[in-house]
Amino acid sequence: MPRNTWNGSVNKYYSITELTREFGISTRTLRFYEDEGLIHPERRGRTRLFRPADRRLIQEILRGRRIGFTIAEIREIIQVYKDPPGELGQLQLLMSRVEEKREELRQKRKDIDDTLTELDNVEEACLTRLAEIGVGT
Repeated sequence: MPRNTWNGSVNKYYSITELTREFGISTRTLRFYEDEGLIHPERRGRTRLFRPADRRLIQEILRGRRIGFTIAEIREIIQVYKDPPGELGQLQLLMSRVEEKREELRQKRKDIDDTLTELDNVEEACLTRLAEIGVGT
């Protein structure tokens, strides 16, 4: 029966230090994900040992965060994968969430464009008024 080893090729574990360096995140971030129930490293005393599955989950959590998913949304996507219908349900949910995020970003882009247009109008009104009162810019 294969033994769990720290640095061996069978059932390799990753230390918290290895993962923080690899992903450029803090130990506090990993502990937060653990506290939120997103990852479940093994514990040996006070030492956390992360399995390859934990590493993949961290990678997916970070991807989700980069595209704007909340921790609650990420938790939901992870949970759907674990429950029936499994991966199919997860993929369908993820596609739905991606479309929602895409629509949110489109709305934000429109809001920014509208605000920029309004700022242009205010600036133009100020320049016009300055010209009317004889102040050069």
